[in-house]
Amino acid sequence: MKQVLLGGQEVSCLGIGAMSFADFYGPTTEENSWAVLDAAVEMGITHIDTSNVYGMGRSERAIGAWLKANPGHRDHFHIATKGGINRNGETGKTPFDNSPEHLEACLDASLERMGIDCVDLYYVHRRDREVPIEEVTGTLARLVEKGKIRTIGYSEIAPSSLRRAQAVHPVAAVQSEYSLATRYPDLGLIQTCAELGTVLVAFSPVSRSLLTDRPIPAEVLPMLNFMKVAPRFQSPNYEANIALTEEFRKLAAEMEIPAAGLAIAWCLARGKHVLPIPGTRSVAHLRELVRGTEITLTSDDLARIDAVLPVGWAHGDRYSDAQWTGPERYC
Repeated sequence: MKQVLLGGQEVSCLGIGAMSFADFYGPTTEENSWAVLDAAVEMGITHIDTSNVYGMGRSERAIGAWLKANPGHRDHFHIATKGGINRNGETGKTPFDNSPEHLEACLDASLERMGIDCVDLYYVHRRDREVPIEEVTGTLARLVEKGKIRTIGYSEIAPSSLRRAQAVHPVAAVQSEYSLATRYPDLGLIQTCAELGTVLVAFSPVSRSLLTDRPIPAEVLPMLNFMKVAPRFQSPNYEANIALTEEFRKLAAEMEIPAAGLAIAWCLARGKHVLPIPGTRSVAHLRELVRGTEITLTSDDLARIDAVLPVGWAHGDRYSDAQWTGPERYC
């Protein structure tokens, strides 16, 4: 598999977003998660991306249990996790906490759940606006010095924030939603990452199933806490988006590639520093995603994709008002 240089280490150009290990897109089991990890090893996928809040530790525990059952495979995976979201339920507390004490406590708990002594990449999941990013970056740098993390990252920050952080310590990765449906990173973030040597880790690269051959059915959406309030999946936006992406599915079929694979290939064509991390509960779907790493899109291919899904095609915002709490808007 093609490789991406992340914080001085080569990792596979496709990673696994392990939010799917915690029922985010529907019920799953630890057995399913283990099967995905087994298949990832077989297919040459080496990056896995999780967080302490995915299932309130469930995703990390599944990874930790798999590592314990496969002790020789720790070095196969470049493991990333996140901290900084405060879900202790205390009245009046900010939903985010970037204090040194909180970030290190989150990290220590993540290390214990996964049964490892160091993570390869540790992101601040959400910015606490009360703490300057320079101070937060200093905290992460000290965790590097302690040997608990190898590199640092941020999730959903603006290009200007990335520059401020980079002035304190090298930022290995910035995670952001990026796909044919969500292209705002093209307005500064992807360029700034390229300039600074930072990898853009693209989550939801298949737009939460819209860019696959089997989008989540309308009758399932009310059972998914995130999806049932996400504007793109609310009527009439959902119906419009399903109709519009049908042309993308037809194009993928003409090109003899699964739609999910074509969506991944598009992400990879955006730059050698872009690392998509789709989530999946299915080994069969993982194989469809990997197909996208095996092709290189031509300029004609990209023009055909733009013709069926031009910039701004999606109906509805990617987040509800409540879900927008935390991510930095910069355009």
